[in-house]
Amino acid sequence: MRTDEQRPTTGNDRRPTTGYDRRPMTGYDRRMHALMNRQEAAPLHATAARRRTVVLAHIALTAAGVACGLSSVLGDERWAPFALLGILLPWGVATGVINSATRGLLELRARALDERQRAERNRVAARAHYVMLWILLAATVGVGAAGLGGAEVEGLIFPVLFSVFVVHWLMPLWTAGLTVADEPADESADELADEPAYEPADD
Repeated sequence: MRTDEQRPTTGNDRRPTTGYDRRPMTGYDRRMHALMNRQEAAPLHATAARRRTVVLAHIALTAAGVACGLSSVLGDERWAPFALLGILLPWGVATGVINSATRGLLELRARALDERQRAERNRVAARAHYVMLWILLAATVGVGAAGLGGAEVEGLIFPVLFSVFVVHWLMPLWTAGLTVADEPADESADELADEPAYEPADD
């Protein structure tokens, strides 16, 4: 008997149990699944343009947060921690909107995802990995060029590594937010719309 054979679902459970993860959903999984499928933030990510706007805002807030953090640690700027605290609230809201748009694609455990979502998460991870390769290459070339130009590379190592770490952490979230498809329309309505109109045959 094959261990990866799909077993039929019963009741309202639309997440087939496969060899990928046969463990049942826990209370934590159900709470997170319900949280990620709430509809309060739906108007903010209803279209691709709105999702792009949210992702770009999240990237800008992340860059500002990284700049404030580095200024606080390296520059000993007293205003930087307060600015960072002010950025955290809108950054958290934007993060929640992206997670709502992706239905918790990156936050839920595999047992709480269906087969389509698991495949989509794999695609997002592959795309994010590809983008990160180019970012790492650009960072390496930039630091190397700065060193050849006579700059003090020692002072660039920590800021560059910290910035690349943050981008590596958030790249899957940004990729998922930019590539998620629109919510499918009502299937019955689509079937009625696609059904050809009745025309009597000519005698």
